[in-house]
Amino acid sequence: MRFDLVATDPGSGLRAGLLHTPHGVVKTPSFMPVGTLGSVKALTPADVRATRAQVVLSNSYHLSLQPGLDTVQRLGGVHGFMRWDGPMLTDSGGFQVFSLGRLREVTEEGVTFASHLNGTPMLLSPECVVEAQERLGADLIMPLDECLGADATRTVAEEALNRTQRWWRRSLAARRRDDQALFALVQGGLFADLRREAARAAAQEPAPGFAIGGLSVGEPKALTAELLATTLAELPPHKPRYLMGVGHPKDLVTYARLGVDLFDCVLPTRLGRNGTVWSDADGTRLNLGRRSSLTQQGPISSGCLCAACANYSVGALAALYQSREPLAYRLASVHNLALLGRLAHDLRRAVLYTATQTPMVPEGFLIR
Repeated sequence: MRFDLVATDPGSGLRAGLLHTPHGVVKTPSFMPVGTLGSVKALTPADVRATRAQVVLSNSYHLSLQPGLDTVQRLGGVHGFMRWDGPMLTDSGGFQVFSLGRLREVTEEGVTFASHLNGTPMLLSPECVVEAQERLGADLIMPLDECLGADATRTVAEEALNRTQRWWRRSLAARRRDDQALFALVQGGLFADLRREAARAAAQEPAPGFAIGGLSVGEPKALTAELLATTLAELPPHKPRYLMGVGHPKDLVTYARLGVDLFDCVLPTRLGRNGTVWSDADGTRLNLGRRSSLTQQGPISSGCLCAACANYSVGALAALYQSREPLAYRLASVHNLALLGRLAHDLRRAVLYTATQTPMVPEGFLIR
């Protein structure tokens, strides 16, 4: 993997880059749709590609349980299984340390889970997580980490950070493939000095890129931005930065302007399946489940060329959703992903224009 930093906005941290992977080049900033179990729910690979998505994320913990690593490997690895020929990222399962807290126990060895499917005990260790992701064959892979909630004390945050750093060294030692990029993962809870310490330590590691975890877990948005800026200031500019679990339109714009290159989140597709679509770059929500939506004649967003906006009125989409037609879930998800794809595209165009003063035809949203 190689990352070329093409341009940086001198007035902010906004960056445009080229992330070279074995399955293609990613133009950053970029939002990565989440296909936890091997598919972006309700969407085909062609649907996902049409939203300007360049990378798809999947989860090694979930795939290990269902359908199982042997099955995915036999079907051509995660690329063949998902029928996605572009770059892919797999997560370690570290977030499940946080989200499935009632089912797990964290020790120095790793994380012992009771499977959320049937209660079967399983262990996630740094070594087995790397092995699983090597078997899946994603381009970008993540080490095991310990993610905390917003209420974690400083003592707990220090212990989790130290453990995450020890797990990182074990992850490095466990690697067997050299065609995958193992990112260093930065934690530190909601404490600025721990974030700074973690980022400085990560910057000294032989990592091709950096993942920033443990933010956007319930803390105020102003604190997220402050901690993120503190973290980014310590990371080398010539390597990519990936902010985990962020996918609201306003957050994407705000954090890209701080210097984040990659984003992912289940939010846009989860909202879409539940009948909520974003009508503008500020993330204004439109509820397709409301009776009043049935009378709206225009598209969700004027100027949007996604399959939903190009072919259906809000009223038609609302009628489909209120009839529980699966097509509504698909179209709403496509629209939300397309909106994020356009935002990332326009942010890139904006920084390239600022850096080069090359005239460009206006396209997409006006980023304020």
